[in-house]
Amino acid sequence: MSVQTISPQANARVPTPPRGTRPFAPFEWMIALRYLRAKRKESFVSVISGFSLLGIALGVATLIIVMAVMNGFRHELLSRILGLSGHVVVQGYGGELMDFDAIAERVRKVPGVTRVAPVVDGQVMATASNVSRGALVRGLRKTDLEKLTTVSKTLSPGALARFEGGDNVIIGWRLAQQLGIGPGMQITLIAPRGNVTPFGTTPRVKSYTIAGTFNIGMSEYDSSFIFMPLEEAQLYFNLGDGVSGLEAMVAQPDNVTRYTPDIAQAIGNKGRILTWQDVNSSLFGALQVERNVMFLILTMIILVAALNIVSGLIMLVKDKGGDIAILRTMGATRGAVMRVFLIAGASIGITGTILGFAIGVLFCNNIEAIRQFLSSLTGTQLFNPEIYFLSKMPAEINTGEVAAVVVMSLSLSLLATLYPSWRAAKLDPVEALRYE
Repeated sequence: MSVQTISPQANARVPTPPRGTRPFAPFEWMIALRYLRAKRKESFVSVISGFSLLGIALGVATLIIVMAVMNGFRHELLSRILGLSGHVVVQGYGGELMDFDAIAERVRKVPGVTRVAPVVDGQVMATASNVSRGALVRGLRKTDLEKLTTVSKTLSPGALARFEGGDNVIIGWRLAQQLGIGPGMQITLIAPRGNVTPFGTTPRVKSYTIAGTFNIGMSEYDSSFIFMPLEEAQLYFNLGDGVSGLEAMVAQPDNVTRYTPDIAQAIGNKGRILTWQDVNSSLFGALQVERNVMFLILTMIILVAALNIVSGLIMLVKDKGGDIAILRTMGATRGAVMRVFLIAGASIGITGTILGFAIGVLFCNNIEAIRQFLSSLTGTQLFNPEIYFLSKMPAEINTGEVAAVVVMSLSLSLLATLYPSWRAAKLDPVEALRYE
């Protein structure tokens, strides 16, 4: 029986190669943040980092503010246009629709139609106090005007009560200011199509008493609309028992085309149908194009700021070449070095994005107060309602768009750090320390 001898070397434990630290270990964060706090002789790198952070913050804030203002402008414009005009308009052939009450009753039975009102539209010249302005007369029944909440909730006290009979009208407050008149005063309307005489058609001229004024906050309508009782409008424009058309409101204005086949079947061959999208297609199409172009243009601000991160990190890598070599010789892996600079660059992008998000949301929530402050400070009228149609600057924050801006900013910032971080990880310690 042989006895096996075990050498002492056999009992010795085979040394295992040193393992690197786990990804994003505390020492990687410590080194990355120390690199961002540059010393005095390295202050130029810190200045570039600061401008990169500021650029991303301003880019994100500007993009959020501009998109919110354009969303608010579109929403306010759409609500006022649709609040005053119908979602679907049924027009009579030749500008006259007969037997309108029976047609309106059939249209009311269409699923999704919430309100139908007969209207008479006509252009006139409004004159008072030796001042003349072009205006649009809209004939409506008193009950239909009450249901038109966009107008009725802004009427001056007692205006609806006086809106009856043939000699009372309601006008926009801007038109009243331009003509220098108010409730209880007289306004003269001149229509180009009046009485037919042997010598031709003469203009129709008639004076009316102002029952009240309305203010919907849209200068184009406040300075041009005149509401007249339906029966008087029929008489004034020589329509007899007919009207210009019917205006129908639907439950889902954005999907108005889904209602048009049923409405067309209800009216038969008595008239033609126009939707609010047909009437205002050029306006809202231009708004959509402008919105998309502004988004692309302002995205360039964030892209430029992200490129500043690239240049700042490349300079930081060149400046810290000796430090990187020492870290490598002490056992830091290439992945650790890469993560150090990745953390440094991403910190700039994340901080700038959060700061820009906070500034943008805060600005949007107080945009009207800021506009008024700047107007009083500069002594000028910012956002003139005569040009932009609205009396105050709107802003509507869309959560999805804000999230898209934030994600885009974070993505660009992260992508901007990849090349400098990879370059730092590929640095050869021997070459870096050769001239130290």
